[in-house]
Amino acid sequence: MGYAHEYATAIMHRGRIPMEPADFVPDWADRPRKAKYYPGAESFPLPDAPYPADATVTAGLLADDMPDAGRFSLPLLSGMLLDSYGLTGRRLGVQANTDLGALPHYTQANWSRGTASGGGLYPVSIYWISGPSGPLTPGVHYYSPPRHAMQRLLAGDVSGEVAAALGSYGAGTDQFLVLGVKYWQNAFKYNSFSFHAVSMDVGALLQTWRVWARARGLWVAPALWFDEAELARLLGLGEDEEGLFAVVPLRWDGAEAHGTSPGVPCAAVRRRDQERSRTVLEFETLHRIHRATAEYATDRPGPEALRPSAPAPPATTTDPVALPPAEFPDVSVRTALRSRRSSFGRFDATVPVTATQLATTLAACAATRLGSDAEPAGTPRQARLYAFVNHVDGVAPGAYAYEPDTHTLHLVAPGAPGSFLQRNYFLSNYNLEQAGAVIVPTVRTTAVLDAVGDRGYRLVNATVGAIAQTFYTASAALGLGAGVALGFDNISYIEELGLADSGEAPLLIMLLGNERPCPADFRSEIV
Repeated sequence: MGYAHEYATAIMHRGRIPMEPADFVPDWADRPRKAKYYPGAESFPLPDAPYPADATVTAGLLADDMPDAGRFSLPLLSGMLLDSYGLTGRRLGVQANTDLGALPHYTQANWSRGTASGGGLYPVSIYWISGPSGPLTPGVHYYSPPRHAMQRLLAGDVSGEVAAALGSYGAGTDQFLVLGVKYWQNAFKYNSFSFHAVSMDVGALLQTWRVWARARGLWVAPALWFDEAELARLLGLGEDEEGLFAVVPLRWDGAEAHGTSPGVPCAAVRRRDQERSRTVLEFETLHRIHRATAEYATDRPGPEALRPSAPAPPATTTDPVALPPAEFPDVSVRTALRSRRSSFGRFDATVPVTATQLATTLAACAATRLGSDAEPAGTPRQARLYAFVNHVDGVAPGAYAYEPDTHTLHLVAPGAPGSFLQRNYFLSNYNLEQAGAVIVPTVRTTAVLDAVGDRGYRLVNATVGAIAQTFYTASAALGLGAGVALGFDNISYIEELGLADSGEAPLLIMLLGNERPCPADFRSEIV
């Protein structure tokens, strides 16, 4: 049993037993940047990328994967990066989050993006490693979100090094996106808890790419198991400063004709990110979980490895509640991503959620898959959804398990759940009783770790992060308010839902509902 088991247990109990350092206070005046900064690096602006109106949320969220789909080009890559992690506008609104007082100041501006992020910190680094089939000189580039540009970190074809690090996965291309997390960008606020949050951020970004690509007839399938140490060396990263969480091979026009060369021997990025913070703190718990999940990074699970960790069908003693068919309005993925935001206390229960809206959100979340190298076709779902219903037309208040195969709800705990929800929420930025429903994804975390080792912790949290991004995108398309939170008593949810025997761990709460009319908002679109 590895350290990830110990870390997972601490996460589940942190509402009752605080994680060390319990008395930590962030130094907001010395906070890091939200993106890495490479002074002097040559920058290449990315081209405009129109997004067709017929690339709809329905196709992005509810359609099947397309292994024989189309191929990426530079405009398509540009569009996917802009709509997922690029800055698309500035927002300011009267709401209940604790950072409201800082937002009017330009230095603390709240820039909107398509992908959600824990605490709004956006710690994921995106590297583009391009071989001869690409439009630029082969090399390593860093995506700079504020500029929507690629910064060259290394010139030379090292695509073969990445292909070797992936083993047999993603053969036939020389174009790769590598996702890293510079831990200090999140740890300055969340300390030891930060690994839990950032691994969800990776899943949220991957899901944005999968939804965006699927709606355009493209295919994104990340690798989570690869030679992380070798790629960290190639990118010039220190052992504990940044973790590499995923590699995405891109099916690219002309890539198969070029193939991947062996690469430049011992090539490595020499440029270094310039840190803004004067003091960078280290947290032993964060280092330990990083090292534990990186130790056996090349031991890719077999095709049947995750089958034992799938949740069993829900037990029920009452007749299931049949839900109406899932149905999204005719909204493009880009429109939904540009509309996505957190409601922060603006829910209004006077207008209930419709059964169709709840059914559509549940169906989309249940259909979410990372499509990673550990999850070949036929791998059972690793997550289950529960819904605490407050105010939904046609569905009685109570806690339900959602069964996606029959598209039904199964009653777990009858009665209005508002008091339970609010009593077990730690923050003051939401009134959970005013939400129409609170959806809770669970994963049998311990079973996944037993099945695939400590690196499975990254898979668990990336899966839940992907579900959260689906939730946000679906709610935006449906015109509903949404919020995702981690500040709740996980153990109380296990007790309320009767999950102790199944080993299911509730890892997020996702709030869905209508908002108060006529909000006091400022919104300025950049692109």
